Amino acid sequence: MLVDEAVRPRRRRSRRTAGIVAAVLVGAFFALTARLFVWPDLQPVPAHADAIVELAGPGDDNRDQVALALARDHVAPVLVQSTLPGDTSCLPPIAGVRIVCFHPNPSTTRGEARYIGALAESQHWSSVILVTTRDQAWRAHLRVSRCFSGEIYDATAHLPALDWLRQIPYQWVASIKAVAVQRSC
Repeated sequence: MLVDEAVRPRRRRSRRTAGIVAAVLVGAFFALTARLFVWPDLQPVPAHADAIVELAGPGDDNRDQVALALARDHVAPVLVQSTLPGDTSCLPPIAGVRIVCFHPNPSTTRGEARYIGALAESQHWSSVILVTTRDQAWRAHLRVSRCFSGEIYDATAHLPALDWLRQIPYQWVASIKAVAVQRSC
């Protein structure tokens, strides 16, 4: 009987410690999720850049609106739009702005980053504004920075509420892949 009484307090302490560790890990996960995907730390968009680059993905209509607004404000002389293979049209023309559309190969953020890097090098760009959604901004910035050595700014578009449920897990997996597996351009 004395052994059982001595073991119970240790088990309670072990469970309590495990519960505290689990709570800290869950809290850290949510804090990191918020910091990277919900409220990323973004530099203000400059008054001028060499190009505006709209990345493909959820919330395309909202991304289009942000990219077009920047182009109409003549923030850059070039607007580049990443399109998906099924897309049949590009953005509408804007006076004084050259519109370029492309299908990345592969059809991923990494493929987009590679295209942006190659185009930026051929056009001698020193700055680009990426148009994406907040959930993708950190990872897109990381990917593009591996292929383009100039200044990268991020303009984010609204992501519909229901898309967040799918995008947060997706962004975690894609970010881990970008950080741990695909570390080059």
